[in-house]
Amino acid sequence: MTIQVTHTHGERITVRSGGVELLSYVYAPDPDAFEARKPYIHPLRTLAGHGVSGYRPNDHRWHKGLQMSASHLSGQNFWGGNCYVHGEGYLRLPERIGSMRHDGFPALDVEDDRFHLAEELTWIENGGREWAREQRGITVHSVDEEAGSWALDWTIRLTNTRGEPLHFGSPTTAGREMAGYTGLQWRGPRDFSGGTVFGPDDDGDDTSGAVELMGTQSPWLAFTAEHDDIDAYSTLVFAHAPENLDDASAIHDSHWFVRSEPIPTVAFSWAFFEEFELAPGASFAYRYRIVVADGAWDRDQVATHQKGLTW
Repeated sequence: MTIQVTHTHGERITVRSGGVELLSYVYAPDPDAFEARKPYIHPLRTLAGHGVSGYRPNDHRWHKGLQMSASHLSGQNFWGGNCYVHGEGYLRLPERIGSMRHDGFPALDVEDDRFHLAEELTWIENGGREWAREQRGITVHSVDEEAGSWALDWTIRLTNTRGEPLHFGSPTTAGREMAGYTGLQWRGPRDFSGGTVFGPDDDGDDTSGAVELMGTQSPWLAFTAEHDDIDAYSTLVFAHAPENLDDASAIHDSHWFVRSEPIPTVAFSWAFFEEFELAPGASFAYRYRIVVADGAWDRDQVATHQKGLTW
């Protein structure tokens, strides 16, 4: 299916297929610095046009669709919102909120059935010092009308430009149990609350759920839910590129941060249980994929579809 792309310069890039806006990549700076200014994808939609991303929900105003983040980075918060401080809980500390500056698009490539953007960004701590340089890639591909799905690849290569080590952590590394959120994060719409979460190796049926999968590792994780207002289900599949889970190539182990209740969210956490360090001048890279599908896919459907997609 043909892909159409519209670039509203200085604001956003919108990708459509079959008359449906599949996504909008917003890179204009947010008005509220407390929400950690950074680019994000919202809305995110299925081929049928059903929304599968949430934006500024009243419980976490800094949750915006799909976005790259770092909740605990050398004392700064690139996630947004209140900061977790062990023994004191979550505190409003605006002086710790960092930001990501959009520096340019070296590439914006559109083919009939594929769109790719390359972006350069700078991670800036609250005082204005530049800490890291990021090379980001976002690719829309594998639009499949028969399957009712399409795929989004998100890549990151981050280089420490600070001059001293950068320490990546999470609320769990700071002392809060099972709150290892950081890294690439998706926030679902309100009607995804209570949805079904499953992975490739769950015991039992597909209702094993987010609680059992929190903090686990697997090549992919699926989240399916029934919409309000319309008689329809949607499914999102979150997948790692093979090297992400390879100890010889990944800078650190990845674990799932996933909740279905009280909020629907998934993060590819790169520092769930332990911190990792990035030396001055050093870089790390990860590749991720999100498949967006109409319908309530089961484990067999997800596994079969994953096998049909190459990295």
